[in-house]
Amino acid sequence: MTVTHGRPLTAEITNILVAHCGLDADAAARAPAASLEELGMDSLALLELSAVVADRWQVRIPEQSGQLSIPAVADLVARRADPPGHTENGVLIDAPLDLVWEITNDVQNWTELFTEYAVVEILHRDGHTVRFRLTMHPDENGVAWSWVSERTADPVSRQVRAHRVENGPFEYMRIHWRYTEEEGGTRMTWVQDFAMKPTAPVDNAAMTERINTNSVIQLGVIKDRVERIARQRAEQGRAAGDEATEAGDE
Repeated sequence: MTVTHGRPLTAEITNILVAHCGLDADAAARAPAASLEELGMDSLALLELSAVVADRWQVRIPEQSGQLSIPAVADLVARRADPPGHTENGVLIDAPLDLVWEITNDVQNWTELFTEYAVVEILHRDGHTVRFRLTMHPDENGVAWSWVSERTADPVSRQVRAHRVENGPFEYMRIHWRYTEEEGGTRMTWVQDFAMKPTAPVDNAAMTERINTNSVIQLGVIKDRVERIARQRAEQGRAAGDEATEAGDE
């Protein structure tokens, strides 16, 4: 079920309380911020509410739910019924692993690698760990989203772990980059695990769809740009080899 700021789910919770728990619908309408206890719901009513919610959404609500308002109960159910977001997207890049690793981990130059970032500000470096601020190009509403992330690269295993330090609309956002050599080049894979805050404009499912859509676009851009650099370096290497051969013939 789609939940927008808890409104449809609030109505469903209200209906459950009226039908199963003896709630006075008029009293609830007059005091939308009142707690369930203030609306006259006793322990038996709360047990019945918990049973119906568990049956309908497979969500357990806490024993102290009597202290919550109906909208607060709806938000609680929405958060627990909405599974965390998880995406996995990858691309095969026709370039050596060392080159792909070098270019894609050069955070300072991500504005040249991604199309969505306008500014990258490096805030701190400690070995293979870098903390940085990303600022996107303004969206259709003129808003330039910005946040701080931290990533740690492991050049031995060819993996990177990253997370948002400033979460914004996310409760958390973690990203795992993997690099593997395959026939035809290097496969780079992004795995993202996250959850949206209840106050976020979209839920986990909607953000999953958004990330999947955008990841395909950005991975395609990165593939094209890294492959172009790989061709340029290969041509430069051949040119340097030819010059060395000619010099040796003189």
